[in-house]
Amino acid sequence: MKRVMFVCKKNSARSQMAEGFAKTLGKGKIEVISSGLEASEVRPEAIATMKDAGIDITDQHSKPLSDFKPEDFDVVISLCGCGVNLPPEWVVREVFEDWQLDDPAEQPEIFARVRDEIRERVTRLLQVTSVK
Repeated sequence: MKRVMFVCKKNSARSQMAEGFAKTLGKGKIEVISSGLEASEVRPEAIATMKDAGIDITDQHSKPLSDFKPEDFDVVISLCGCGVNLPPEWVVREVFEDWQLDDPAEQPEIFARVRDEIRERVTRLLQVTSVK
């Protein structure tokens, strides 16, 4: 089973939403976790926006990337353009993508749009990623 890491700056919104979608849409096919270059708190707007999409992420919490080993993951997705700040061993995994999505934490009115973009990208990732 493929292991996927979603990473962002603070693991408070985009990467949390991606984790929620991937756990739901890829259930039984992939293992998923998210982290941040630094840990913080999951934003209440992210929880509410995902609830509007029918996914409960209230049990997720922010985790620092330093808690994980890159060799434990097959797929690494940066959601914020932070790929340039990742240690090199994270960007040489089987699949590495840098989605560079807008930060809804700085513009709360775009949470729903960013959530929908994440859902589309996670759906596409699950279609093209070999999940054997």
